[in-house]
Amino acid sequence: MKKNKLENAAPAQSPRRHFLAQSGALLTGGLLMGALPMQAAFAAAAKPLPLIIDTDPGADDVIALLLALSARDKLDVRALTTVAGNVQLNKTSRNARMVREWANRPDVPVYAGSPRPMLRTPIYAAEVHGAEGVTGVQVFEPKQPLAKGHAVQYLIETLLAAPPQSMTVVTLGPQTNLAMALIENPGIRQGIKEVVMMGGAHFNGGNITPAAEFNVFADPHASDVVFKSSLPITVIPLDVTHKMLTSPERIAGLRNIGNKAGKTAADILDAYVAHDIKQYGLPGGPVHDATTIGYLLRPEMFKGRMVNVEVDTREGPTFGATVVDYYHSSKRPENARWITDGDTQGFFDLLTAQLAKLP
Repeated sequence: MKKNKLENAAPAQSPRRHFLAQSGALLTGGLLMGALPMQAAFAAAAKPLPLIIDTDPGADDVIALLLALSARDKLDVRALTTVAGNVQLNKTSRNARMVREWANRPDVPVYAGSPRPMLRTPIYAAEVHGAEGVTGVQVFEPKQPLAKGHAVQYLIETLLAAPPQSMTVVTLGPQTNLAMALIENPGIRQGIKEVVMMGGAHFNGGNITPAAEFNVFADPHASDVVFKSSLPITVIPLDVTHKMLTSPERIAGLRNIGNKAGKTAADILDAYVAHDIKQYGLPGGPVHDATTIGYLLRPEMFKGRMVNVEVDTREGPTFGATVVDYYHSSKRPENARWITDGDTQGFFDLLTAQLAKLP
């Protein structure tokens, strides 16, 4: 992927004022819109990439977290921060802690974050992920508790203290926590190297409405803040995740690893992908969120281009849609790298090899 020149920042957006009691944060201030050079090829770096994973587990989140936590040599996972999305916050937080236990990674703290979107009415995806957020396995109360403190405050303190442009933030669900942190303290941008998000759709169409992908639709105001933040952003949208599909052979490969992680992943995917196969008439099911970790580990497997992305926050049939200027017709500044293609078999080979490293 070619490096793109920095575009001039556009004027700051008008201030927002809304008090979200459950999160204890006052949303104020404005964020500049612009674009920065995108850096993805960290694979040659000697040290593991420091990152925070913001997540709403969710079956595909579970696979993503197992993959990330397996890669100690490449990914330095500093924390998991949770948000309401696929299911309510208490369940996403429990599920993140379950994955930590499955992966035997007690060193990774889990911070609970925002229990609802910034402005819109909460929605969930229990019809896809089940009432507990994970199907195919028995949920349980993990031994290790949540870390003390709120995820938004953790993001602010950590990113302010981080060396300049050193931390990658991966968002696997609604971007409420990151947006809240940016609004409370825009200075956190100094510590962020890149935001890698699973969300959005352009060529594929939506998966929650005809126009919108679930993660963005669940909190479009948050995604709007993130896209207008001047941060380097890489987007893993439905355009690519709906091409990188499971197959019976690929799931069997996970099960045949012979360890608990492989069996757990296979059991979850067997139950999870059935919905999308039926809904979309696909030959297999996408593992949306895990693709972001595949991108971090093997960026050369993915292709995309720099684009301008805006989020439709107007009520109506396109609410929550990502409006992607793929052909640069608007001449608006590029603000994200939009991924459209990936090496499917390479991704599942990577997933299988990595999960073999777990208990």
